[in-house]
Amino acid sequence: MNMTIDLTRFVSEAIERKKEAFTSASDQIWGFAETRFDEYQSADVLIRALEAEGFSIEKGVAGLATGFIASFRTASGGPVIALLGEYDALADLSQEAGLSEYRPVQPRGNGHGCGHNLLGVGALAAAVAVKEYMAAHPEAVGEVRFYGCPAEESGYGKTYLAREGYFKDVDAAFTWHPHAMNAVMHGSSNAVIHASFYFKGISAHAAAAPHLGRSALDAVELMNIGANYMREHMLDQARLHYAITNSGGLAPNVVQADAEVTYLVRAPKSAQVRDLFARLVKVAEGAALMTGTQMQFRYEGACANLVPNSTLERVLFKHLSALDAPAYSEEEYAFAKAIYETLPESNKQEAAAMVGPKLAPLLAERPLSSFVVPYSDEKEMFMGGSTDVADVSWNVPTAQCGAATMAFGTPLHAWQTVAQGKSSYAHKGMLLAAKAMAAAAIETLLQPELVAKAQAELKERLGGEVYDCLVPADVYPPKTGAAELAV
Repeated sequence: MNMTIDLTRFVSEAIERKKEAFTSASDQIWGFAETRFDEYQSADVLIRALEAEGFSIEKGVAGLATGFIASFRTASGGPVIALLGEYDALADLSQEAGLSEYRPVQPRGNGHGCGHNLLGVGALAAAVAVKEYMAAHPEAVGEVRFYGCPAEESGYGKTYLAREGYFKDVDAAFTWHPHAMNAVMHGSSNAVIHASFYFKGISAHAAAAPHLGRSALDAVELMNIGANYMREHMLDQARLHYAITNSGGLAPNVVQADAEVTYLVRAPKSAQVRDLFARLVKVAEGAALMTGTQMQFRYEGACANLVPNSTLERVLFKHLSALDAPAYSEEEYAFAKAIYETLPESNKQEAAAMVGPKLAPLLAERPLSSFVVPYSDEKEMFMGGSTDVADVSWNVPTAQCGAATMAFGTPLHAWQTVAQGKSSYAHKGMLLAAKAMAAAAIETLLQPELVAKAQAELKERLGGEVYDCLVPADVYPPKTGAAELAV
């Protein structure tokens, strides 16, 4: 029998048998909506599901309290295939599910505005299907691992895993991301350094004795002004963005003695982002000098630029295309259309430009993708954002796909993504991605020559460069103080 048909049929049946359990787990994680390094309940849901499937679990890997690795092996030898799962939410994106109007569950609460509740469970479902194939086929020798990866949005758990060598014996890695389209991505991304800058001044009465005060808030403002002047003298693809996390208080008649600002510095290459970050630190030092304050900074996390791998991407695309794309009900189309109508006109126009004038009006009317976008590796796409999948891709041949879990045009990191995170069509997209990844992982497991080809491609793409982690060796993941994961 044709291998593609054989594998897609096997994994489809394996995943469909357990789809209620998978969708339930995703919905639970949606409800927890835990942010960076605090995903204790979410990780516990995934761990318990994997333990029930016969995986062995290693918790607390790379100093990550909410990170873990689940492994299943049938015999010694053979490739090691990794499925990468995320499960962190975003701050300030609380939203009720199933509504096409903005209504937070909790004001200023968290929400899964990037769909990681789906992402983690989709990768888990793929790992379970690979495990079932290995158990049923003695010729499938090797190991499948699920990597529980916390803090992708901010903190970058995979970076710590890569720095501490947890991918050194992995032969290939697969992951996916919730999207408005079904596609296999071929492209790179910005590297990033995330750091917070703390200024310490001297408090004083702002009217009676302003000359005795030294304003930390002034230092933050001057740093931001200096960073704005940097922007003219950076690479076009580089980015600086910030948030003031401590303005020093609410009383204008008190000179603010403490203030803090957090920055993301992005550039296409690790060396470039290091250079920009060093310049930003000097800007902060200058702001401290100008205001007579003291400055300290701390790393919040970092990740490298993404390295694509055509060899594995073609395998993933083949199986994604061979699977039956989801069919949608009129009720699903109606909810997706209602979500689409809430989008700003600029979002609609940008989405239309990406798909072209023929397809855009069709998707605007029925905004759920029931097809797979053709794959091409002739030109690398560039993503202005960043992902810690990149740090894996420097160490292991890595491929990822997108699956339609949201209405056409839906922006990530927005309440509309949260509103669709428990929808029936989001579940369908999650399961489609799981099936494609599982089939691709099994084919890679069965064909050592495929692994060799993918690794040779990675070596060629790196061109002699070696992985150099952007997080300094003396920086470790924070400890949140939450309860330990269930034993």
